[in-house]
Order: sequence, then structure tokens, then C-alpha cells
Amino acid sequence: MPDFSGYAPLTKDHLTWIGRAHALVKESSDIIALAEFSSASNNIQSALRHDAANQITLILYKLLGAAELKAPPSARGTFIPVGSSFDAFAAVSKVLQTAAKDAFIVDPYIDETILTDFAGSLPDGVSLRLLADQSAAKPSLTTAAQRWAHQYGNSKPLAVRLSNPKLLHDRAIFIDRKTTWILTQSLKDFAKRSPAEIVRADDTAAMKIAAYEAIWLNSNVIV
Repeated sequence: MPDFSGYAPLTKDHLTWIGRAHALVKESSDIIALAEFSSASNNIQSALRHDAANQITLILYKLLGAAELKAPPSARGTFIPVGSSFDAFAAVSKVLQTAAKDAFIVDPYIDETILTDFAGSLPDGVSLRLLADQSAAKPSLTTAAQRWAHQYGNSKPLAVRLSNPKLLHDRAIFIDRKTTWILTQSLKDFAKRSPAEIVRADDTAAMKIAAYEAIWLNSNVIV
């Protein structure tokens, strides 16, 4: 979504985005949503632009939620509204609980939150691997990882590595080296200040798994 703040004339990018959004809303066959979208898009060029853009965003997220319910289970993602800490926990936990052997989490900004809030959802015996950016990871990660390893040992195996700076661009969870889930935010801030999503990536899964396994092998071992 382009930036709709201010009152400068709308650009081609703005108009193209609104046109595509309108097509998606129309495709939903939701008459009420279409009427609300039409009203909001008419206000996008007025002094009500900010409110109109927020209204359009709300409409699209509502339709996204409805579309996810109709999608096959393998294609569904999860939308987490801002401030919904339990929903965030439940969504991440649901993904981690599907692991049978290995869960590999890539997140440049990992801190202790991954262990204190989420990792307990992994089944016993499943290995957890964490890959962060050495220039962005929080120091608290090392301390938490050492204490986790001391307490759980082989019952909940943990390995942590730090990549060279700027190599990590995704925030992802890889399950058993087969399934890829993309997160729109780092886990330490997941849905705290803005809405977040977890989306299964099927088309690019194999490429992402291969790419991040290669980075893992060449990263610095912490735990």
C-alpha cells in the first residue's frame, strides 16, 4: 500500500493500487464492502484522505480474514490484530507444534522472547535452531540460550548462530526442512505495535530453505 499521508496530488502508484484494491473488493461479491470501499475511495482525494485510507485498509483486512476461512488448510495464514499477544502466541505455537524433528527460525532481530514466549510449544525432542544477524541480535539472546541449554539439554535441543551483517532479509520459520512460514514482523515485536501475519510460502519454500541452510552452515556458533 502506498503512503496516503499528506494532500499532494495522487500519483500513478496511488491510482494503480486503488484500482487493484477495488477489483479485489468487487471479486469478493460483498455488496456492503464494495459500497464502503467506493465511498472511501471517493474521499481519498479530499481533506478526509487519512480517514479514507484507514477505512480502505480495514475493509481489505476484513475481506482477507473471510478469504482465509475459505482457503484450504495448507494455504491459510494467520492475521493477528495489533496488541493481540495471545493470538500471536497461539499462531506461532500452532506452527511450531507441527514440527516432528526440526524447527529453524530465521529472524535478524531475535532476542530472548523466542525462548521465553514461544519455544516451549515445541514437542519434546524437536531440535530448535535460531539464526540471527550478528549486528542486530540482542545480547539477551545468548544468555537466554545458555540457560535454556543448561535446563533442557537433549530433551529440547537448541542451537543458535549469528550470520554476517545484512545477510538475513526474511523472518521465517522452517519446519522439518520442508515447510516454510513467512512472518511479517520480528518475533520480539510480533503484533505489538501493528498488525502481523504468518503466511505459508509454498512456491518459494524450497529455494528459501536451501538459501538459509547455506547461511546457517557459514554462520558463527553461539550455542
